Amino acid sequence: MSWQRHKRNTPWLVGMILLAVVYGVLLFNLHTFTNNLRLDGIIGIVLGLYICSHPAANIVDLILFGRYTLRQGLSLRGFVLWWGLNLLVMLAGLAVIVTGTTRFIVPAQL
Repeated sequence: MSWQRHKRNTPWLVGMILLAVVYGVLLFNLHTFTNNLRLDGIIGIVLGLYICSHPAANIVDLILFGRYTLRQGLSLRGFVLWWGLNLLVMLAGLAVIVTGTTRFIVPAQL
């Protein structure tokens, strides 16, 4: 694995937040994507896991490679803002997972 492969990609994380917001807005307005609550739930769970995977990868890098490696070139303020953004993306992904799980386990309407 290359040390240069993984960089701080703020626009990508912001895009993940926007993806979660678009999912929530569409689901709120349309109430369903496929007219099948279980399939809507599966879509939400997979999308939420994908959104959460990016900050989770950053956390694993922090644990494995140490805090100084990921902090190179950042001030303390930038470092804190970067991890705050990661936390925000993780929370957005968890919200999408919870929404998808709720759709998945809701009983079929009679």
